[in-house]
Amino acid sequence: MIMKSSVPVVALIALVVSRVQAFVSVGGIKNTHVSITGSAVMEKVREVCEAVAESEGRDFKPTGSSAEELLRACLGTATGEVSGAKFRTALNQIYMQNGFVDRDFMGSAPHHFNNEAFNEGRNLIIQGTAAIKANVRTDNLQSARETLGRVCHTLQDFYSHSNWVELGNKSPYANLIRPDLNIEKIADIAMPTCSDCASGTCPNQLLPAILNGKYLTSGYMGLFSNDKPQGKCSHGGETDLSSTQNPRGGISKDEPRSHNTDLHNNAVNLASEATMELLEDIRGAIGNKDYLRLMGIARSAVLAFVIDTTGSMSDDIAEAQRVAFNIIDTKKGTQDEPSEYILVPFNDPEFGPLIRTTDSDVMKSEISKIRANGGGDTPEMCLSALQLALTGAPSSSHIYVFTDAPPKDMHLEKTISALIRSTKSSVSFFMTASRRSRRTLTASTQFQVYYDMALASGGQAIEVSKSSLSQATDIIVDTSTSALVTILQRSRNPGLVESIPFLLDKSVSNTTIYITGSSLTFNLRSPTGVTQSNTVDNGPLGTIQKVGNLQRIQLNGTEMGLWHIDMTSTQPYTIKVMGQSAITFIYDFVEEFKGPHPAFAAIDGRPSAGSPAKLLLTLTGEKGPEALELQEVALMEVSGVKVSNGNIEKMDGGDYLITVKEVPEGEFVVLLKGKDKTSSSLFQRQTTTQMSQSKVTIKAVADSSMLPGEVFKMNFTVTTNGTSGAYTIRARNDKNIPMTHPSTLNLVSGGSAQGTVSLTPPGNTVSGTDVTLTIEAEGPGGSDSNYAVLRLSVLSKVTDFSPPKCEIVDVQGTCYSSSCSSSNWELSVNITDGNGTGIESISIQQGSGNFTQREVLDGVIVFMGVYDASCCSPSVTLSAVDKVGNVGRCSYTMKSSAGSRLISMSLPLWASLLLYGFLRDAFPL
Repeated sequence: MIMKSSVPVVALIALVVSRVQAFVSVGGIKNTHVSITGSAVMEKVREVCEAVAESEGRDFKPTGSSAEELLRACLGTATGEVSGAKFRTALNQIYMQNGFVDRDFMGSAPHHFNNEAFNEGRNLIIQGTAAIKANVRTDNLQSARETLGRVCHTLQDFYSHSNWVELGNKSPYANLIRPDLNIEKIADIAMPTCSDCASGTCPNQLLPAILNGKYLTSGYMGLFSNDKPQGKCSHGGETDLSSTQNPRGGISKDEPRSHNTDLHNNAVNLASEATMELLEDIRGAIGNKDYLRLMGIARSAVLAFVIDTTGSMSDDIAEAQRVAFNIIDTKKGTQDEPSEYILVPFNDPEFGPLIRTTDSDVMKSEISKIRANGGGDTPEMCLSALQLALTGAPSSSHIYVFTDAPPKDMHLEKTISALIRSTKSSVSFFMTASRRSRRTLTASTQFQVYYDMALASGGQAIEVSKSSLSQATDIIVDTSTSALVTILQRSRNPGLVESIPFLLDKSVSNTTIYITGSSLTFNLRSPTGVTQSNTVDNGPLGTIQKVGNLQRIQLNGTEMGLWHIDMTSTQPYTIKVMGQSAITFIYDFVEEFKGPHPAFAAIDGRPSAGSPAKLLLTLTGEKGPEALELQEVALMEVSGVKVSNGNIEKMDGGDYLITVKEVPEGEFVVLLKGKDKTSSSLFQRQTTTQMSQSKVTIKAVADSSMLPGEVFKMNFTVTTNGTSGAYTIRARNDKNIPMTHPSTLNLVSGGSAQGTVSLTPPGNTVSGTDVTLTIEAEGPGGSDSNYAVLRLSVLSKVTDFSPPKCEIVDVQGTCYSSSCSSSNWELSVNITDGNGTGIESISIQQGSGNFTQREVLDGVIVFMGVYDASCCSPSVTLSAVDKVGNVGRCSYTMKSSAGSRLISMSLPLWASLLLYGFLRDAFPL
């Protein structure tokens, strides 16, 4: 669907190139699903941020119109840097999946409300919305975002592809998102709906019987055939073969043309309103705080520990506990306070569970419970635990592993590599080799896989004695901060005598350099020529701390300009320069797909070899992307010297399409240089996740949720332009759900083969559980491989479709406009779910007062609640949610002077009643 609107969109990253119909970036001439979704998302975020600020008694005043300034105002006045990367990443997870519907389901009528598939399309919306709510309840936010993007696409297509607008409707169709209502008056399959239109540009082809009878119909889309039922409307357009058959033409309102401009504009407006109503329903079900987390409104720091709990690890565990407590206690109330805590213990043969919380007290309690015991033989289940952390932590997290033993579960090595690339998270290892592990292998040999994973992810591999571990863990404190950026990362094996430059800009603070390796010598040189040798612990440029194989240099200040690290050692080493800054970027490797809406989609795996690499890149800074200028993007070998510059195509809204024709053959990262226009300062940033190309591709699409206790089957396709032969197939999931898949697929170069993965979630699996499935294909001899990572949801069948009900019992108090601070008012309500699944939560959606409740049994469970507030906060909206996510609200506004009152009560989002006086009758929330 291509739509045009005057609504500005603050943040987008979807890009589509087309001859006639095209997803375009922000500020383009056409409207898209992504722009409609983006406008609604940003408007709802602003609304919820304002409500949260009111409830916390603080002002909400963004300093500008950018997403970053909105984020800063929403997070409050706590000290510290604020990065827009997490917010932008979350939004892009929604927007990308929105666009994917045209790629993955282009021929599916229900996904687009084509072919009069109204009931099937509505079911996709209802089931998808239920999955979103269940995912948020189980804290699986990425799965919820991806499903939201797909649901928004289908919902919006209803208004562009059906005749809802032509029937004269001025508001969205509530029945699409209300599970307790059905679609009404669908035209029968034998009922003609359109007249013939030879020109294809008739203003209204719909038959009078359809318009007068208020029957719903939609155009038939023939991508591969011109067949359609007799007398039915076509979708229309160049790719619709059915539009050449009588009745010719089409009723799609995807884009504005001379004959349908008003219809198109009305469809845009209704699609926008419908998206807002969907978002409001989700907000009511999950609450304001979790809604903002769903949208990526959270502090950027995450504290994630994976801890070996075998008998020799007591000192390491004590140090991990000390560091966690220190970070929690010292950063509380600042922007550096972690927004999420991840903890995964492992032993042998046990590992897990994944402990994930936003509550620092819970993290303290859980990490305090860890004790060293068991083990025995040297290898432990480290990679199994790391798999849980990578799939459970937000993308781009910093994960820290404490261990003194090599991994026993080496079969997961390629799975971990795939998850690192997919999540863009970095993994650092603190390795304290125990006596039992030193007996058979040298430390460098036994820990080599950890070194490889640290390098691949942009983390650190630090070997220290147990007695010195406390000095090395300062790196965790350094990196458990907000707005963390990587300015430079290099690896050399063997080492080179070379001068490595890096650029520091005005926005960077707390710059720290990490150099790992043995017997290294180097000099640090500032832009003004001041130098400091590695033998000087406290010098003119910084403080050098040495522990194990790590040298940590904290710069005394951040002098702007070009710095150099002059390495004079040929021993292997890694260098990493990090700091805090709001200026950063997010990116995806993308590929083009064909169809009615040709586009670029993010690649799930390694990009294809033999063709230019394309990246979709978004800049973000304190004042938004408009204040930044991108000057150079390159793919750079981390362990080599090759740098391949890309061609930059500037889009709107901070987005860029980068094309790199000569891609490095080995592992590479993305290097970016630009200018901060507010300070005229040049900046440099680098990704840490290594990537490479592959001649193998894997494509897989999950088109539904899994049901507990039932077999779920998903097809996947492997294609190769490389060696012919038997390709090894591996499939693993992070919940140990029983599964089957082919062990090999036979391929010829230039060909493909299909396989099927079957999973059977246990019958007691919690609804909303997120399952990360990794499928890997490896060529003959292991010469080439690729992967696909999919997030699947387990969703129980929903049978309760009725929202809770409310009864206004009493209102007390009188408010006067002249002295609101000296008086209060009080609202008493009764809330019940009748014979439904029961009330899960009751919360204040809007208002700064207090709500208290008690439960009573009177045939059915009734919650008696009292809301009291200052007359300075005269409005309240209470949200009641049942156990399957049905939402009800009641709103009340206390008018000032003379004690007059205005009561406003709403059905679950789609209807509202404005009544004056007291209302005591029950009503649906």
